[in-house]
Formats: sequence, structure tokens, C-alpha cells
Amino acid sequence: MSVDLSTVRNIGICAHIDAGKTTVTERILYYTGKNYKMGEVHEGTATMDFLQEEQERGITIQSAATTCPWEHEGTWYKVNLIDTPGHVDFTIEVERSLRVLDGAVAVFDGKEGVEAQSETVWRQADRYKVPRLCFINKMDKIGADFEYSFKTIKERLGANPIAVQYPIGASDYFEGIIDLLNMKAYFFDATELGAIVEEREIPDNLKETAELWRHEMVEKAAELDDALMEAYLEDENSVTTEQIKAALRKGTIARQCNPTFCGSALKYIGVQRLLNGVIDYLPNPKEVPPVEGVDPKDESNKLTRPHSDDAPFSALVFKVVSDTHGDLTYMRVYSGVLAKGTRILNPSNNKKENVSRIFEMHAKDRVPLDSVSAGQIVAVIGLKNSMTGDTLCSTDDPIILEKMDFPEPVISMSIEPNTNEDKKKLSEALTTIKREDPSFRTNFNDETGETIIAGMGELHLEIIKNKLVRDMKINVRVGQPRVSYRETITGIAADVRGKFVKQTGGRGQFGDAVVTVSPITPEEAEAQELVMKDGIVFLDKISQGVIPREYIPSVEYGVRMAASSGILGGYPVQNIKVELVFGSYHEVDSSQVAFEQAGALAFREACTQAGLALLEPIMKVTIVTPDEFFGSVSGDLASRRGQINDSEMRGNARIITAEVPLSEMFGYTTVLRGMTQGRATSTMEPAAYRQMPDRLKDEVLAKA
Repeated sequence: MSVDLSTVRNIGICAHIDAGKTTVTERILYYTGKNYKMGEVHEGTATMDFLQEEQERGITIQSAATTCPWEHEGTWYKVNLIDTPGHVDFTIEVERSLRVLDGAVAVFDGKEGVEAQSETVWRQADRYKVPRLCFINKMDKIGADFEYSFKTIKERLGANPIAVQYPIGASDYFEGIIDLLNMKAYFFDATELGAIVEEREIPDNLKETAELWRHEMVEKAAELDDALMEAYLEDENSVTTEQIKAALRKGTIARQCNPTFCGSALKYIGVQRLLNGVIDYLPNPKEVPPVEGVDPKDESNKLTRPHSDDAPFSALVFKVVSDTHGDLTYMRVYSGVLAKGTRILNPSNNKKENVSRIFEMHAKDRVPLDSVSAGQIVAVIGLKNSMTGDTLCSTDDPIILEKMDFPEPVISMSIEPNTNEDKKKLSEALTTIKREDPSFRTNFNDETGETIIAGMGELHLEIIKNKLVRDMKINVRVGQPRVSYRETITGIAADVRGKFVKQTGGRGQFGDAVVTVSPITPEEAEAQELVMKDGIVFLDKISQGVIPREYIPSVEYGVRMAASSGILGGYPVQNIKVELVFGSYHEVDSSQVAFEQAGALAFREACTQAGLALLEPIMKVTIVTPDEFFGSVSGDLASRRGQINDSEMRGNARIITAEVPLSEMFGYTTVLRGMTQGRATSTMEPAAYRQMPDRLKDEVLAKA
């Protein structure tokens, strides 16, 4: 079933929490005929928020995919749409969605403009080179200000927004939008859920403003296209709508500009014209560069796959959902055609997989397909050994596509099953959750006999606990949340020897390695073109064969194992450069195991000599509070070892940006509400790891 790729758009809706992403998606589903009833987030009836947890909390937790048709200028288009969460604890959902999308709609709150999580999402989209449109939503909200929000996109994101619309009124008086391309006003009939749109002339009191914004739009569009610039310089009035659209499309796909729309999804204003913008300005799969990868047999051999049905099959798994009929594996097909019943290869683990069924997804509903072609997003059943981030490809032409980066967890807690039966079910359930959520980690602590679960925040772990208890019917007790600390060194230790010698009557064990350790940051490693893996750079400086080549990987393995288990308090060691500089071996007694032990001994001793420190996760906290509570909030932050980096007034609210250690932030939302009569809100995201003061380090280590 081949599809004309020029009529396909793979897009995501992403934004800060509460900017209205899911409401925008619900309106899109209604206007495209996918839904016959309009779902609402605040009523718990949103199609894309189908998990019970999402409906109760009124937030999106997992990204949901759907496919909907849209007619624009006489042509039918197929829009593959992913609604992503805004809460920072579920940033992995945004990350993996952006990795497989060709374009995105960034939604902003008409009153708040760019907020903390908007910046994170924008940076993620930059990293994956995703072209974006901007939609300034909630123009009906009290205090909504289009010009202010537009300015924040420019100043805080360093973006190049180009307004293609201007609102008619704001807050209670928001009625419609002015299209700056054809200079017409559009009014939406709320009694018909916005499905009836009326075109009128621009109101007299807004004509001058609209002219100014149109002039700026044409000027900025001309900067993106030489032919348009010539026409603009000759006579601005001779520039046609088609020329402006073409220049904006070219600029958007090249990520040089972001066409900006406005409206109110809740009040049914502006969503259809935003959909037209998706078709007009965001790329189809053929307009994005061919996907890049490497040859599994030789990773230095770079390969590409064009977005074509004729190329060998390649796809990327971006999500795995456990299902009663077998795991549902979501994939983006980049090249070739996949028919159900086909055997394909997962080159990451060299295992063959069988695709028994293919589905086009609509949130939790599914439509079976016989085959799928390049450029599509589908879910398949039958895969047993494929995880998020894995490549799937044809067995004859293997390729490994670029993997995804998953953030390290910042918080952990112990979890204990109540009965032996729960114990069996718990390990299976944790394995399932781990497959679904790559930002979740779990391990068993042999010393304490506890199972530890780790994630991106308190809410993340709370939702996993609820999933175990409510959905999987496993009775568990959970401990207090704990912070994921790291260890590092503060100085340099040169030429430290680790010698492992064992005589047991028969053949002995002999390994001897000498290492030098020094601190290094990820930025320094990148600048020096060194490979840092799990926070450690390992360099082989052995000369004249003092250690045979076959034992050097064993020394590295020993070093990395020692680093992962920690020295001070069992926390992983990171930001260290380890140089293997000397050693010796025994013709008979040396072995790989002996050199692993020697590497671990040398590393531990060298780190101890260099001086060990404890690193703690620091969170970037953004607080929006009425100005009268500024003193209380800032005093409380200071008592939590917080440092205020920025404070600005926005209307009568004060926006405080601070950096605070995560260990001081447990239960902060409740304290903040109590301090501000429930009127302040806060968001948190990981910023960096920093060294802890010695007195606090000793307290933490005493408990470890």
C-alpha cells in the first residue's frame, strides 16, 4: 500500500505543561473527522489522554499517536500526529517522539509566553533538527497578550518567529484572527464548535496594526529568499501570497524561521487554520535529509537511506507498549516497504524478528494494515527482542540508525513486595515497565536486599508505583525517595599500581596495571575529541608491549566496573580520565580476569589518592508567584541552599528562576502552596551535577 509521500506530514504537538497541547490535539481530531465528539482534558474525556492516571490528573503522561486526514486546497493529506507530555518527569516521551518526527507545532500559553519546559522542548527539537511552527494558544485567557508572547519566543528561545496571523481582541474579547497573508478576518462560530468559519474584512480599528505586522512578515520572508527579496525591493505591493508562502516554507524546512499562529483551542478558534499551516509550511518525508546510520559490521562506514519505497527497509523503534496480545512496538519507517509476516533484523543485538501484524494507530484504537511504506508511523505486534531506540532493517542490507540519548535518573526509592507471590510478579512487572520507559531504571541491592527503582522525578515514580498497584495488581510498600548522587575526583593521581596476584597450587593469577587519573568534564572531553562513556574516558598509553594487547580491554572493563559501583558510598564515579600507562604480565599466570581485577584495584587506589568528592543533582526551578509572596519564596529557597539566577515581573506575577539541590526539593509543591495561599506554581528540571559541601557529604555517606 504505497502512499504519495508529498501528502504525508509526521508532526508532534509539544509544549510546557498546561499550555493546551492535548486540547489542540482534540480539536484537530474533531475537525479532521477522526472524532465525532469533542473530548476535554478538564472533564477527563480527552482521546489522547486515555490512561486512567492521565484522566485523573488532567495531564499527559505518555505520548499517543494517531493518524488523521485533512483536506487543504482540494488535496487530501495524511497527518500522523503525536501528542507529547509537557511535564519534565516525562521528558523521555518528548525526546523519543521528536527523534522520529519531521515537524512539530510548539504551543505557547497566550499569557505566559515561553515557560521553563518550553525551553527544554525547544532545545530537544533543535538537537533532532526538527522544523517548527508556533501556536500562541489561550488567547481567551485573562491577561493574554499576543505581542508579549511573540517577543518571548524571540528573546528566550533565540528563534525567528514570523507572525502569519494577528488576534482580534484578547481575553474575554477574543473573537477571531486576521490572516496577514490574504489580509482577511476570520470569525469562528462557538455554537457549532468552531466548525463554521466566517470570512470578513479586517475591523477598522485593527487595519493599521495588521498593515504593520504584514509589512514585518513580508520583510522577514524576503530575507529567506533571494527572488522574493528582489521583488520586495522593487515593489512591496507586487509580492504575491504564493511567493511569501514559498519563502516561509523554504525557511521553515531549513529551520531559519518559525511561522507563528494564534487562537484558542478551548474556544474552537484558529485550529483549522493551524492545520492548513502544517500542510503549507512543515516538510513531507521527502523534504527532510535522508536518514543516516552506520554499517553494523564496520561502524566507521557511514550509510544513508533515502525516504523511498524502493530503498532497503529501515525503521526506528521509538516506543514499546505492553499489551495483552503481545508487545505493541511503535516504529517510524524511513525507507522501503514492510509487509505483515516478514522477518526483519534488529542489528543492535543481531536477532531476527517476525512482524505478525501491522496497525495504524488512533490513540488506543487500531486499524490493521497488510503493509506499510516509507515515511509512515505504525505499530507492529510480534517483536520479542526490540527496545526503544533500536533499528529494524532488512536482513540483506543491515544498517544501524542513530540511537537516542536517554537522560540519567535523578531520584530513586526502595520498593518491597508484600508477599512471595507479589515478589515473583514484581520482577516481571519491572522488566515490562523498563522496556516501555527507557528513563526508568531498576536494580537489586544485594547488601540490603531491597529493590531500588529510579526515575526522573517524584511524579514519575509515583505514577510507576500506581501502575504496579492499580494496573498490575501487585501489593508493594515503597520507601522514601532518595537522590541519585555521583562521585568524582578533585585532583590528579599519577602512576598508581594495581597488582592482582594469586597462587593456588596450580596455575596462578597475575595482572599488573599502572594508571593515571585526572578530572575531565564532558565538554573538555568533546573539545579534545575523546570518547566519554558513562562518565569515564579510558586511554591506552601502553608502549613496547609491556601488557599484551589482548589484556587491555580487560583492564578497561575492570576500571568501568569499579567506576559503576563507586568508591565512597557506592554511587557511580564520573568525569574522570583514566590513562593506562604501564604494567607487566606473566607468560603463564596472566589472564583476562586477573587484568580486570588489576584495573579495578588501580582505579580505586588512584581515585582515593586523587581525593574523592560527592556530586549532587541540581534542579533548575521556575516559580510563578504573586509579587507579595516574593520575600517568603526567596527566603525559603535560600534555606534550601537555592541560588536565584533571575527574577522578573510579568503583569502582577513574579517569575523566579533558581538552581536548588534536588535533595532539598522533596514535597516542595505542597510547601509552596501553603506559603502563597495556593496561588504560586513551580516547575523543575535537571540542570547539572555539582560538588556537595563536605559537612553534607559526610551526612549522606553516613546513611549510604
